[in-house]
Amino acid sequence: MISRKRLGIIALIIVIFAVGAFLLWKPLRQLLFGPPSGPGTITVSGNIEAHQSVLSFTQIQAPIVYLPFDEGQYVKADTVLARVDDRYYRQQLQIDRSNLNVAGVQIAVVQNNLAAAVSTVASDRFNLVQTQQDLNRDKAQLKYGAISRQVYDQAFTAKGQAAAALARDQALVGVARENIRLARANLEAARAKVQLDQVTLSYTTLRAPFSGVLAVREAEPGELAAPGVAIFTLDDLDHVWLRAYVNETNLGQVRLGEPVTVTTDTYPGKVYHGRIAFISSEAEFTPKTVQTHAERVALVYRVRIDIANPAHELLPGMPADSTIALLPAGK
Repeated sequence: MISRKRLGIIALIIVIFAVGAFLLWKPLRQLLFGPPSGPGTITVSGNIEAHQSVLSFTQIQAPIVYLPFDEGQYVKADTVLARVDDRYYRQQLQIDRSNLNVAGVQIAVVQNNLAAAVSTVASDRFNLVQTQQDLNRDKAQLKYGAISRQVYDQAFTAKGQAAAALARDQALVGVARENIRLARANLEAARAKVQLDQVTLSYTTLRAPFSGVLAVREAEPGELAAPGVAIFTLDDLDHVWLRAYVNETNLGQVRLGEPVTVTTDTYPGKVYHGRIAFISSEAEFTPKTVQTHAERVALVYRVRIDIANPAHELLPGMPADSTIALLPAGK
């Protein structure tokens, strides 16, 4: 018979071995089989979103005369979506082109004026030299009494008048040069005005900035288009994403760039592939109507899942679910 004391020792040894085996099993398993796999997956729900652009005319106000597309139609980038009556803007362009031509002619006129003024100054210099010589000769003759004082005074006056005429015409040369600079500035202003008219005229045509589907048409032919008045809403279906929310407790097991799968009720059984493109750095309260206080105070983080949509099957507002594989925390 085994004594009770020996049985107690045996039981204690068994307990010690059991505890040791329990403590050593996890590191031993990782050593033999590698790190454990993730705890599983989570499914998040949300709605499909897409880049949307509200299109309107810029800097013009005129009736719409061309509006060939309706809602739901696919259009390629740079497609003409609408035009307005551009007669006023074309007439303004024609007027400013005429003003540009006038400014060009004005340049030639002031350049001719400058050439004439320069020639006059050259003539004035010759005249001043001649009157100075006459004055010097009359001064010598007056000294010997060969001419009267009146003749000398006339020569003196003629020399002064020649000097004054030279100064006046030199000033006119400066004015002519300033007129040329002014005319050139007017020419540049007229050229810029024509370029502005051409830009404004281009605004009378509304083009698609990218390829997409016309989600909303908000105008009709004959209506007055004005800056900021919406004509179309264009959806970029080549670039769609799912807005969803991940619980705070799972945040450490979700990674940027992680591949995910997306499904919708609209196309049962069809799987779309995407990746996690954004994880918010700020927590939010659960953004939906909830029934319990526990759900109301739960914190979640917004994620964006970019999805390949080559067939344009996924549309903005469509509900969708995404399955995300949870990675080991801290990896």
